[in-house]
Amino acid sequence: MKTVLSPIIVWFRRDFRLEDHPALHHAVASGRPIVPLFIWAPDEEAPWQPGAASRAWLHHSLAALDAALRKRGSKLILRTGDSLRVLRDVAQETGADTVYWSRLYEPATQARDTRVKAALREDGFTVRSFNSALLFEPWNVENKSGAPFQVFTPFWKHCLTLSEPGEPYPAPRAITGLHEWPSSCPLDQLALRPTISWDQGFYDVWTPGEAGAHKQLALFVDQHMARYDEQRNFPAESGTSRMSPHLHFGEIGPRQIWHEAQRAAASDSRKGAIKGTETFLREIGWREFAHHLLFHFPHTPEEPLRPEFKQFPWRNDPQGLRAWQRGQTGYPIVDAGMRELWATGWMHNRVRMIVGSFLVKDLLIPWQEGARWFWDTLVDANLANNTLGWQWTAGCGADAAPYFRIFNPHLQGAKFDPDNTYIHAWVPEADHATYAAPIVDHHEARDRALEALSAIKK
Repeated sequence: MKTVLSPIIVWFRRDFRLEDHPALHHAVASGRPIVPLFIWAPDEEAPWQPGAASRAWLHHSLAALDAALRKRGSKLILRTGDSLRVLRDVAQETGADTVYWSRLYEPATQARDTRVKAALREDGFTVRSFNSALLFEPWNVENKSGAPFQVFTPFWKHCLTLSEPGEPYPAPRAITGLHEWPSSCPLDQLALRPTISWDQGFYDVWTPGEAGAHKQLALFVDQHMARYDEQRNFPAESGTSRMSPHLHFGEIGPRQIWHEAQRAAASDSRKGAIKGTETFLREIGWREFAHHLLFHFPHTPEEPLRPEFKQFPWRNDPQGLRAWQRGQTGYPIVDAGMRELWATGWMHNRVRMIVGSFLVKDLLIPWQEGARWFWDTLVDANLANNTLGWQWTAGCGADAAPYFRIFNPHLQGAKFDPDNTYIHAWVPEADHATYAAPIVDHHEARDRALEALSAIKK
């Protein structure tokens, strides 16, 4: 008599790929049927539910994952509602007694996953979680005192002394499905796409999904990585990898990027290839550092890591905030960045630093306001990266830029966009009399910011 193997539920959550997917790999290796499941439960990520741009990307990423699964004899089951209840329901409908998933590291998802794992194990389920999102688990990296790192350079130097990330798992050639599949709600029923198609500009520059991620990485490695160290600060050069949204949604994993970059550098005879690769992988290290900090300091999405900044005399300036959001500050490099963000769901990292400095130092608007706007408008909105970036800019986080380092937006534009190519692409009226007057005098704003800093020092 043939033994009927019970299925394994693979719970997909921001790991929307088949290659180098440890949970899926080990589930398939068991020889048992697989139930790929996605649960739309945004309230479980409160107060940082996915923003509007992230939801638009998520729609297409889920569609791409389902298509890839169907090519291998499977499909993605979509459900909505409380995750624990849905997992129990799907298990009952399919006879599954095992659940695998990839780990998440935000405070809300960590708490949810701990609760779900405990409840399922109490029900008698086998539950396993896997690392697919990071090169190094946050709890495995500590300084000589056994404490978390708060400065990037020693953090990354320490990481480089650890075992090299393992080779990525191959994508399964086939996935055993079910004779009778449980019901699945239509993707459109999740209402992830906007009712007004403001996201159409996204897809002129992005291809969500695992195939799009690999295509983008291949393009970067072939055309830009050798000159990454030279070009990465110039927004008109397109010299960055643009991998951040693909990494955030797990359409590609950091181990895949690590090994692909290393292999490419080893066979690349172009001048700067080794240096460019090291600098690029160092940026992957910053992503690791961001998750390290969020895991060890879970209050930082809302509060400064440096407690003295709780007393900082921020200003309430709705008009200034609105002008910044709309790209109407009268400072061309700032406005170009904010308009690029609105049109494409992304902004060059150097420009992120410039617009961030303008908000928190020229306007004295709290960094949390900037973090919220980025959260809603970035397709790569990642809580760890967003928090690290804004606290770095505001001078109130780990390894932060000193608050007294205040970018002059005119000088930044002249240095990093010397021919105004980037500015003219997004602010074509910048050279005309119709262009908005500056909403604040930078030199006066700089003095005001330094006075505010001296107030908390006292």
